[in-house]
Amino acid sequence: NVRSVAHSFSQNSKDHCPDVKRMLQSLFPCSQYRSINHRVDASSLRLYRWYYSRICQWGLGLAIAMVLLLAFIERPSSLSVSSDPRHRSASWEPPCGFTEGIEMVCLVIFSLDLAVKSYLIGWEEFRKNKWLICYFVVIFVSIIDWMLSVSMVCNEKLRVRRLLRPFFLLQNSSLMKKTLKCIKRTLPEIASVILLLALHLCLFTMIGMLLFAKTEKNGEWELHFRNLPSSLTSLLVLLTTANNPDVMIPAYSLNRAYSIFFIAFSVIGTYCLMNLLTAIIYNQFRGYLLMSVQTSIIRRRLGIRAAFQVLSCRGAPQAEEESVRVDAVLEVMTRAKMKSYYRAAITQYAEVGHIDREQFRKIFDHLDKDCIKEHPPLPQYNSPVLQKLQVIFSHYYLTIIGNAVALANVMCICVSCIQALVDMEYFTLPSSNCQIINLCFILYYLFEMCVKIFAFSWRGYLSYRNNIFDGFLTVLLLVLQITIFATYRFPYSGDPASQHGMSLWEMVRLVNMLIVFRFLRIIPDIKVLMALVASTLLDLVKNLRAFAGILVVVYYVFAVFGIWLFEGAIKPPPDMRYCNITSNFSMECGTYEQLGYWPNNFDDFAAAIILLYDVMIVNNWQAFIEAYGRYTTEWSKVYFVCWWLTSSVMWVNLFVALILEFCNPSSSPSLFPHNLLVFLCREQIQEPTEEELLCQLHQHPHLHLHW
Repeated sequence: NVRSVAHSFSQNSKDHCPDVKRMLQSLFPCSQYRSINHRVDASSLRLYRWYYSRICQWGLGLAIAMVLLLAFIERPSSLSVSSDPRHRSASWEPPCGFTEGIEMVCLVIFSLDLAVKSYLIGWEEFRKNKWLICYFVVIFVSIIDWMLSVSMVCNEKLRVRRLLRPFFLLQNSSLMKKTLKCIKRTLPEIASVILLLALHLCLFTMIGMLLFAKTEKNGEWELHFRNLPSSLTSLLVLLTTANNPDVMIPAYSLNRAYSIFFIAFSVIGTYCLMNLLTAIIYNQFRGYLLMSVQTSIIRRRLGIRAAFQVLSCRGAPQAEEESVRVDAVLEVMTRAKMKSYYRAAITQYAEVGHIDREQFRKIFDHLDKDCIKEHPPLPQYNSPVLQKLQVIFSHYYLTIIGNAVALANVMCICVSCIQALVDMEYFTLPSSNCQIINLCFILYYLFEMCVKIFAFSWRGYLSYRNNIFDGFLTVLLLVLQITIFATYRFPYSGDPASQHGMSLWEMVRLVNMLIVFRFLRIIPDIKVLMALVASTLLDLVKNLRAFAGILVVVYYVFAVFGIWLFEGAIKPPPDMRYCNITSNFSMECGTYEQLGYWPNNFDDFAAAIILLYDVMIVNNWQAFIEAYGRYTTEWSKVYFVCWWLTSSVMWVNLFVALILEFCNPSSSPSLFPHNLLVFLCREQIQEPTEEELLCQLHQHPHLHLHW
């Protein structure tokens, strides 16, 4: 009974502190910026801890991945070697009920997920949560659509639930929800610049159609300004510079003054308005993102304040003297299954034995920091000779020498490859001298690994990621080289094109590729530019997963729409199914057919993803627009323009803005928080006051504290 427990500790009774500690574990979601507005009775807390356990969360993530991956094997299936319709073999089509059975299992899991979340927060909170209401609607519609598919023996033309599947990914990530909310609020500012771009495009389209009127020698009119749709498309593509200078050449060849029109269009549109759009996305999005992060910070501070109040087992009259015992906090952290190195944050208070409210709050700041890995101490040797050798082999200069040797090895490989190409002996037996040189380098790598193990010990050697990478490649190179000598002897006498296994030349190429990979060890040792770039990329991969998730959702939705609209729209002529060019089929230069873009289509989900990526890059994307306009209708251009605006304009600009903020010189690379957004907005975040926290605690729907 939460009320009785709260009433007991408000009367300064210590008898219920163990129960209070169990209740406190429900308030530790603040370590993950989660809300604490959930039930706090004993059975609900057990359900809560079970739901957020690693097994359940991994299971839910697996179900989301499975339901998204079904698009690759559902009809039209992507299980074929090639997506080229000219020589694509019949893809494997799953029997009716196979994918539907997997999907129903996933829908049952999502239903259980919704039921648990709804129960934990209660009906009142459920009615306020739009995401959970949408979650219920999506599951309900998906089940209805699934039943229709089964009743039609999987022969339905349209599966609405395929379009709804990305929602399961969105609702499971709070950061993705914040991102979508911020994008929605930023849309009015983005729309204003898009409107300016549209006006700019229409104005220059009208000028272009008047400037390049129909005449006998006007190739510009015939190719690019024949009608309004053609003119709009040509200038829209020029806005992305994909058809520059092709669109200008016919007019420019007649009169060089025509170049002023195209240059003015590009300067105003590409360099002014497009960059203005980037600036607006950066400023507005970050401003709204700050509001969401501020809400997360308030939610965490509220959880910390509630945790302190519950754990202190005291009431409000002694608020300024309140404190919690260090051993009690350690016990709660153990039950909450937090990482062990968080204990170091409160060991400094062990002598005092108690932590006040401000110290308790600062403990949670350590949850946002990576643990600084400490390497094991060096082994101790009694012999003076061994001690001197240990100093030599543990010195940083040994790593520099190893990098120089790796560079020399790569240069030898480059020289041997160039010599082989010059002599036209690429497919002959490799030179024995080259193999001897390779063996010498491998022996040095083995020597380096052994002396480092001697200097640092096994544990110390393996505590460095670079050493694990070097050691693995060294052992692999040695095993491969021994295999070569054992198989082909020395000098080589085997057949380089052996069909019984890997040929000699393939083995040698594998050795050389591994050596080239080993050369990557120099990246962390380049202290200036490359190391910064490499570390930035690694941190981006680790911290921008939510933004990548948004991109996955957008790709998924547009791919499904593309299949609905354009599946089987482009079909090669019958006489081109087994060859690229025939005398019976003439192709205009620069078109979809002449460029051989047949594999880029919407005939299956995987091919649609690749086509969308090609359009996002905007290189030659006019070929896709023109082809689908010919094979379907001119309105197909709307689909490609919407995709360009969503992916290349909005998403890429947002990603660039985040990278610029990420590379802020004030960043601390040694202690980088897991929550990237809190880190980026750290200077603008305002801490909530004590009065605000107490006011919200009084409004907690399930934790009724008697103050």
